[in-house]
Amino acid sequence: MIESLLVANRGEIARRIIRTGRRLGIRTIAVHSEADGGLPFVTEADEAVCVGPANPAQSYRNADAILDAARSTGAQAIHPGYGFLSENADFARTVEGAGLIWVGPGADAITAMGDKINARNLMAAAGVPVAPGTTEPASDLDAAVAAAAGIGYPVMVKAAAGGGGMGMGVAADEAALRTEYDKVRAFAERMFGDGSVLIERYFPRVRHVEVQILGLADGRVVALGERECSVQRRNQKLVEESPSPAVSPELRERFLAAAVRAGEAVNYRNAGTVECLLDPSTQEFFFLEMNTRLQVEHPVTEYVYGVDLVEEQLRVAAGLAPTFDPDALAPRGHAIELRINAEDPKRFLPGPGAITTWNEPSGTGVRVDSGYVAGNTVTPFYDSLMAKLILTGDTREEAVQRARAAVAQFEIVGPKCNLPFFAELLENEEFLSGDYDTGIVSRMR
Repeated sequence: MIESLLVANRGEIARRIIRTGRRLGIRTIAVHSEADGGLPFVTEADEAVCVGPANPAQSYRNADAILDAARSTGAQAIHPGYGFLSENADFARTVEGAGLIWVGPGADAITAMGDKINARNLMAAAGVPVAPGTTEPASDLDAAVAAAAGIGYPVMVKAAAGGGGMGMGVAADEAALRTEYDKVRAFAERMFGDGSVLIERYFPRVRHVEVQILGLADGRVVALGERECSVQRRNQKLVEESPSPAVSPELRERFLAAAVRAGEAVNYRNAGTVECLLDPSTQEFFFLEMNTRLQVEHPVTEYVYGVDLVEEQLRVAAGLAPTFDPDALAPRGHAIELRINAEDPKRFLPGPGAITTWNEPSGTGVRVDSGYVAGNTVTPFYDSLMAKLILTGDTREEAVQRARAAVAQFEIVGPKCNLPFFAELLENEEFLSGDYDTGIVSRMR
């Protein structure tokens, strides 16, 4: 097993990785910005190195500073978590070129799946269903208009290099397309350094369902079930659950088989997620994108399949067999994750601030993956995620009951917080029925 691990991330995910490292007897090294020096992940690691100012470009996205920290501390491996440098193929190559172990998929797989158009084409060739759309970037507005006419309105306008729900717009007609195309292209150039845009069919009522895959050290790719991710605001997830209440055993088999084919098409190793759109009226699903990293919502899969995905990542990176039998994977029980963000519960606008009170819920079926404690400050420099509240039970109903109690018990004072939204959601008849889609939040607001 790996003996020393640098965690190139912050907050709850850094703390989460450090926890598994400590259990396995691995020496853990945290890197942090000047703004994050007082957060729990820094003190919980065996060693910590400040890598720069609060600006992520000068700290958590500063590849040279991260590598210098790895060299100075004698780290054997680097785990990137999610976000920041986690899906940066050049960084992965540089890490391996420096003689370190990269805890993630190979750089070639990151590159292949990082461009949405290239990924769509690869998936289509591998027999994975893809939504009607362009097979190459819409080079200009006229090309986008022509593509949309062939696909049929409404269409989704997407940044080819985008991710995390960013760089997307919906056009119901040509006039809207002309506006959205320019908007998405400008955003993509600014955020991703790549203004390439694709056009694909937009489904007014759709569910967002993803499959957790793991490429093993022996070359096999296995699927560890699906997650429902349809509770979203601005195309970004707020709630995830597994199994999906929309997925029958027969549909699950098709989902998992397609996800395995997706991984095999790029010789995938380590943890990854194949994201899809599901048309609930036809039970058809379409490839959306592949996230070549550990997902924020991985804990719900950990419960339902009885694995520690971070440990499995480390084992794959070290060339070791998994702790589980790949031929005997089966779901049990139900898990729901709520993303506790520093944002107002109505409009979901960020609301950073100093935390004066932080009391976490506890009890049977309650897990909290948090990045903060009382006395810390949620700064405006990073994502607003403060904690993940994970509720489990033998049934979905039991998990929901525990979620209600845990949300009521969770006390956060200082920054704005979306806990009141979850209290509302957990009484919403549409959510409770399980028959909801990506429009549920907008209907609640």
